[in-house]
Amino acid sequence: MPRACRRFTGLLLLAGLLLSMAEAVCAQSGPRRVASLNLCTDQLLLALADRSQIASLSRLARDPSMSFMAEEAAGFRVNDGGVEPLLFDRPDLVLAGTYGQQEQAALLKRQGFEVLSLGSWSSLEDGREQIRSLARRLGHPERGKELIARIDGALERARGIVPGKRSILVYERGGWVAGARSPLGEILAHMGFSLHQEALGLSAGGAARLETIVVTPPDFLLVDADSGRARDNGTALFAHPALADAVPPERRLAVPGRLTICGGPATPAAIDAVRAEVQAKVR
Repeated sequence: MPRACRRFTGLLLLAGLLLSMAEAVCAQSGPRRVASLNLCTDQLLLALADRSQIASLSRLARDPSMSFMAEEAAGFRVNDGGVEPLLFDRPDLVLAGTYGQQEQAALLKRQGFEVLSLGSWSSLEDGREQIRSLARRLGHPERGKELIARIDGALERARGIVPGKRSILVYERGGWVAGARSPLGEILAHMGFSLHQEALGLSAGGAARLETIVVTPPDFLLVDADSGRARDNGTALFAHPALADAVPPERRLAVPGRLTICGGPATPAAIDAVRAEVQAKVR
């Protein structure tokens, strides 16, 4: 082997050794007690940390209608998302969301706490990096790799499964339509759908009038699996006769809402759930 090749091979081996050493140091320096104030950080913490590291979770962590990991959250202490209990509990690390928890995060930082604020995923790659970063901070980088591998495996199973160029609209309670540039939009496009938000002039998301959808209907709607029951004004529109004529139930892909609220451990299950609906209903 030429000397230059031997030198390059040696550098690669050294880089691999240094990476392994760095990951070992991270694993040894992970925080001993972590508190989560947010539903999405609850689920990431449950997926990536040792049980002994979890000091407390938000009160939503145990709600099976919202939390994908409600069963796993059973038995852990819960907090109300406020600051006061943490001042006495003194966790080593606090996980918070970026929406609606800025004041709590700022107050905790002023009190000397380490606070890691995690926002909603802007894309799947953003989600992968968030998982990697948090897994390293918790001292378990290998668990981050495993979760990312599960997401990528689910994506591979769903690649291009939609026949033709069918349009789809993610339709939420109250007529809300998510922006096309989102992890869920990315997943649907990966499956082969065209996103109907653009036809409605709502590429960035927003409220879609029922009349607009009826006049310009998508081929399919993606809805919460619980949308078949009209419980309030926000869900009553799903049962509207005009919408039923425009997009009947057999053209609605129904997925439990708790799978799509947060990016993280629920994401592989969400992809598989949408894939199953596609295979059952899209011809």
